[in-house]
Amino acid sequence: MYCSHLFVPLPPIMSYAIIGTGAIGGYYGSKLARSGKEVHFLLHRDYEYVKEHGLQVDSCDGSFCLPQVNAYCSTKDMPKADVVLVGLKSVNQPLLKTLLPPLLKQDTVVVLIQNGIGLEPDVQEWFPNLQLVAGLAFICSAKTEPGRINHQCYGSINLGNYSCRNSQQFERILSDFIEAGIEAHSVEYNEARWKKAVWNMPFNGMTVALHTQTDLLLKHPATRQLIIDQMMEVVGAAGALGISGVDEAFVDKMVRMTEEMVPYSPSMRLDYDFHRPMEIDYLYTRPIAEARKAGFHMAKLEMLEQELRFLTSS
Repeated sequence: MYCSHLFVPLPPIMSYAIIGTGAIGGYYGSKLARSGKEVHFLLHRDYEYVKEHGLQVDSCDGSFCLPQVNAYCSTKDMPKADVVLVGLKSVNQPLLKTLLPPLLKQDTVVVLIQNGIGLEPDVQEWFPNLQLVAGLAFICSAKTEPGRINHQCYGSINLGNYSCRNSQQFERILSDFIEAGIEAHSVEYNEARWKKAVWNMPFNGMTVALHTQTDLLLKHPATRQLIIDQMMEVVGAAGALGISGVDEAFVDKMVRMTEEMVPYSPSMRLDYDFHRPMEIDYLYTRPIAEARKAGFHMAKLEMLEQELRFLTSS
């Protein structure tokens, strides 16, 4: 879904609100703040710590500290924003019904930097006039202690326009990311979501089911082939849905990229290890259902989803 061209004067500097100051929202928000953008951070467990000590980003691209940040524990206390970056886990998606309204102006754009399929349609149903953009982050990052983000490698982001009516504002968001030292690209919405699923669906679930990390999955011949088979199932599903650009060449690229990573535990593995709910619905159930509607069965990923459901109940 692409926007119509609407030319509305933009402020000299757009203001950003971060919902979910974790490994992803905290990283991109900190990069934007460091570059001089106006950024306001919503925090939960580490609000008091960050309010006093700021945010520390330990990064492979150069570490930095923001000694003072605009920190809040409620969106009701935050100023309205031109752009809201949502870094919440998708299991918390219903919270957006109450978290978003205090931040919204008539022309606010909300960027969902989240994993999965079906996120934007659900939020659009709750907020019919909201301008939505998908943010697909290719990054290895974790936040395992208060106020400290560990950025291990990569860090680019793709932005897919879902329902933004203001093309100028969309381009400004893109340029703000680039000015902040973030590799950012504009991509077609459906292609972007399903390309991210090519990596997410195999690696998130497999690291949980086999209690391992990404590097070991590719080093063993049996699991390497299984990962590739699962990636090709996502390619097949995208093809059945009429989505172009998700192909075998992209699978090869994702395999090479993962081989170059540091040994990594994806977000679902960390959620499982720390006894937090896993993002099974949007990462597995929704894309599997969409593929099935189009007549394509993701057999190996369906089995992986069933294994994850078992683990959540044990």
